[in-house]
Amino acid sequence: MKIVAIDFETANETKASACAIGLAWVEGDSVVRVEERLIRPPDMRFSSFNISIHGITPKMVVDKHELPVVLAEFWDDIDGALVLAHNASFDMGVLRASLDCYRLPYPSFSYLCTCQLARRVWPDLSNAKLDTVSRHLGLVLDHHQAGSDAAACAGIALAAARRMGVASIHDLPGRIGLR
Repeated sequence: MKIVAIDFETANETKASACAIGLAWVEGDSVVRVEERLIRPPDMRFSSFNISIHGITPKMVVDKHELPVVLAEFWDDIDGALVLAHNASFDMGVLRASLDCYRLPYPSFSYLCTCQLARRVWPDLSNAKLDTVSRHLGLVLDHHQAGSDAAACAGIALAAARRMGVASIHDLPGRIGLR
């Protein structure tokens, strides 16, 4: 089964305002590819708070494709995959809201939250935030840059698999009691 980590950045407080997507592909015990795309949100409304987090401005996305075009490029990679996301409730919520906004079908995949995973595998960390876990593991992270966040997410899952002594990320949920 394919494994791909995903991360979204949003333009404002609404889930259907994706302005960037990052993906990182896992094969065996390594990240083999990382991609990032800027996305033009449907209403082009950016909040200053969100801009302060990721640095993406309306000027940067005005000539970019909207989510349906961007997602079409990666649909076959996501459909049927194990999708990793750090704080999956956020990223899965962005994906669902964005697909609903454009009246697109949902891809078929299972997902694993690496934030929940990190809480179980490294319970002594002060928190399970992406930057905290990445720093603990020595992963390179340019936080809130979608490609870098996705690569770090994949790296966390790979490190957890090694630490738990499982052959594949697919085996992690059963090993640590996640559904």
